[in-house]
Amino acid sequence: MRLQSLALAAVLLPAAASAQDKPDPARLKADVEKLVSFGTRHTLSDPNNPTRGIGAARRWFADEMKRTSARCGGCLQVSTVERIFTGERAPGGVNVVDVLAVQPGSDPNRVVIVQGHIDSRVTNVMDSTRDAPGANDDASGVALVLEAARLLSKKKFKATIIYAALSGEEQGLFGGQLLADTAKERGWQVAAVLNNDIVGNTLGQNGQRVADRVRVFSEGIRASEDLPAQLARRVNGGEDDGPSRALAKAIDHVATGIPGGLDVFVDRRNDRFGRGGDHEPFLKLGYPAVRFSVAIENYNQQHQDLRTENGIEYGDTVDKMDFPYLAKVTAINAATIARLAAAPAAPAEVSLNGALGMNTTVTWAPVPGAAGYRVRWRRNDKQDWTDSRDVPGTASEAVLKDVIVDDVFIGVSALSADGTESLVTFGGRAPRRAPR
Repeated sequence: MRLQSLALAAVLLPAAASAQDKPDPARLKADVEKLVSFGTRHTLSDPNNPTRGIGAARRWFADEMKRTSARCGGCLQVSTVERIFTGERAPGGVNVVDVLAVQPGSDPNRVVIVQGHIDSRVTNVMDSTRDAPGANDDASGVALVLEAARLLSKKKFKATIIYAALSGEEQGLFGGQLLADTAKERGWQVAAVLNNDIVGNTLGQNGQRVADRVRVFSEGIRASEDLPAQLARRVNGGEDDGPSRALAKAIDHVATGIPGGLDVFVDRRNDRFGRGGDHEPFLKLGYPAVRFSVAIENYNQQHQDLRTENGIEYGDTVDKMDFPYLAKVTAINAATIARLAAAPAAPAEVSLNGALGMNTTVTWAPVPGAAGYRVRWRRNDKQDWTDSRDVPGTASEAVLKDVIVDDVFIGVSALSADGTESLVTFGGRAPRRAPR
């Protein structure tokens, strides 16, 4: 796995690469500064003002994606989706617009989504006129999306990549809901959603600097599973191996292959304690989704009116950010997207048989286009896969000799011809067959 991660990282971060092949801190800073220059990006701000407000910011993002597309011969399709939302923070209703840049793959219906929210706010969530720079929350995520598009649009992939700037996060996760509903309506096979929200600072409110890691939040038990499915997952011991947790673990392994990069802290929660983000609507519809956030936060710089009180500066401004750190978070996102977009889909189902025996039989649903499969296992007291066996060709079954099913967890991933690996699908009890 580490060799594969290194190979993917080399695509984006080769030792002798030019600056154009790497996430560029200066370019990320310029994008954040441009987003801040729109004054406020509040969802309820004037959408038609040419220089101020969320409409101007969205149009600039779309224009940037069009410029990126022009450099790759029109490889990106830039469009918007929109819908009226009404809620406690939008009592009169608001037209929420998500801006999408779509990079079609050879399997256009299977998609990998990377996203950040373009809206901002101050202390009063209903104040749509006061300056709300929103540098870290979440111009950092939007700048990351732009930079990922600049890097990955130069390459061809099997899966379609969708680069998204969402609106309405601060008013009720409206933009995430809109894009999740769009995915369902269009029948997309969503392989992964990488939600980046507050990904550009390293100095915490307590004065501690944490610049060596990034948090990746993921669910274990799936929000979309009904009670019988949740009970079955518990019986199988799969609480730590749902699709979103498998995605977080894959991100962790990808990050280990990036020289001079960040450690991924696999945070085993949906999100920060008592808080939420735009990945959650995807989870409710059953799509694998995670949230990237900085390792340490400064709450004086989130959702604050710009002011100084008792010598403390409040407000989410550019000078509080760490752009070399943001570049490293961008590199992890880009390398993860490259892996998942180059790999086949994950197996839809993996079943185990082996009760009252010394061997375990593993069967899985065949994946179109897969050149082989990787059977992974680990002892039940471990969190990460420790052993594996590759099964070439179109086989859909493997027997693990002297691997006792009681004491191990088992999963299967699909492999491309060059060995690029999908997410791992966790194995459970095989369906019971009617007696003869």
